[in-house]
Amino acid sequence: MPDIYANARSTTGTSVRRRDVNTESGMCPICVKECTVLCEIGKSAFRGREVLYPESEQFGWSTAASNKDYRLDWSDFNILSRLRGAEGIEPDPDIALFHNVKIESTMGGIPLRLPLACGAFGSTDVGKNNWDALAIGAALSGIIIIIGENVCGVDKESVFTNGKVTKSPEMERRVRVFKEYWDAEYGDIAVQTNVEDQRFGVDEYVVSKLDVKIVERKWGQGAKAIGGEIRVSSLDRALELKKRGYYVLPDPEADSVKVAFKDGLFKTFERHSRVGFPTERDFIEDVEWLRDIGAKYVSIKTGAYRPVDVAWTIKMASEAHVDYVTFDGAGGGTGMSPVPMMNEMSTPTVYLEAQVLKCAQIMEQAGRYVPDIGMAGGFINETQMFKAIALSNFDGNQPFVKSITMARSPLTAAMKACYFSDLAEKGRLPRDFANKYGNNPGKFFIAAEELRREYGAKLGAEIPWSAVGVYTYLSERLGLGLKQLLAGTRKFKLDLIDRNDLAALSQLASEVTGIPMMHEVEQDLLEGILLG
Repeated sequence: MPDIYANARSTTGTSVRRRDVNTESGMCPICVKECTVLCEIGKSAFRGREVLYPESEQFGWSTAASNKDYRLDWSDFNILSRLRGAEGIEPDPDIALFHNVKIESTMGGIPLRLPLACGAFGSTDVGKNNWDALAIGAALSGIIIIIGENVCGVDKESVFTNGKVTKSPEMERRVRVFKEYWDAEYGDIAVQTNVEDQRFGVDEYVVSKLDVKIVERKWGQGAKAIGGEIRVSSLDRALELKKRGYYVLPDPEADSVKVAFKDGLFKTFERHSRVGFPTERDFIEDVEWLRDIGAKYVSIKTGAYRPVDVAWTIKMASEAHVDYVTFDGAGGGTGMSPVPMMNEMSTPTVYLEAQVLKCAQIMEQAGRYVPDIGMAGGFINETQMFKAIALSNFDGNQPFVKSITMARSPLTAAMKACYFSDLAEKGRLPRDFANKYGNNPGKFFIAAEELRREYGAKLGAEIPWSAVGVYTYLSERLGLGLKQLLAGTRKFKLDLIDRNDLAALSQLASEVTGIPMMHEVEQDLLEGILLG
């Protein structure tokens, strides 16, 4: 596929002077000296390493993703609808209504109203700035939300004793906001931990002091295979984070760097996390230790590594008897993932799920324990959710994939809901929007009346409108949309959908997943039906 974006990407704020670029390099066919347009090469000549990342000016108020066509995605499959019969419900027109579809799931023993998890949202500003919306929206929807890595380590108010965190107001706030609106029945809150978090004792702190029941060990994500990064706009902050043990670039302790920062040569520092190197013995002992200190559920979040690492991860998860594993396909993120990594590294989601499912089948056939599986990586709607879950059910009994994890899309719902609510307060809503949906949040959020019946005056005050937006997206759109799809297949319980409900639309999709092409589906049954 021609890489026409190699020299111009919206994520890095670059463009080219001419539209008819060289398809191999992405450069203009004629590159001239007197050009003020900043392409990737040109901007890199001035800003160097900054161009590896999404536009720094947008850090904290944006998310980023790959814009590469991986040649295979969920649109390469169609869902097969059904006319006769029904499963999971009486085939009665007055009973088999899509509102009666059951889409509850269980992830590692945790009941979910929707087969969803939300996160992870760590120390990046975009997660902090939108936390109330995300946490309350997730709590009201009855799903898992994940606090990401480095929250305690980056919290300015954290207290450390002998190198271990003993208090983190930001972590406490995040847990408290979720639990205030959680029904203690569906969903829960998880805390993700990386190398730095483990060194700081975050796992023991959140389990013993904050009554967190789910600890998630992070082994990477689909957007990158290196440690997490954030930007820091203060020299004092950069020095503080380095003192806490983080890797900060450029070195804030160097005199020349201090001068350059003061002179405005650069405006932000990079804080990096280290990567872990898990081993079988250490990991199994680690899981045992987590359970000993009171963690009720232990999970793994892993990136889209090569197939042998996928197999090793599933083997370790089985040996350690973790409750669930989330596999994250290339290539988007909520923070500061390197743009080249998002585009050119790691396994795209459909390919990754096919590898995961092959490993799961091998383990199951050998009589080994297979933990529940979550899939992440570019999911935004209910059709993708349906296809990923159905693809994992080989025998019509239970799907391996029990939930889908989303991060960028709930963040988009939160940010859009917040922005339009602010516009409404200032009387600056777009005219077309106001004419269609009303000029105040109580009208243009369709789920507002439903929530007002339960929460009254809290709506729009203690429960911000941005949280209503997240709830509306998760429950009103994804939940209801998923019910409609299941009803269309005449399967009225989530765990009934299987591979027979899918058809491939491309030869590649069929080869990778084993799903038959649309023109191959049930061809051997036609004569029997017609002549039988």
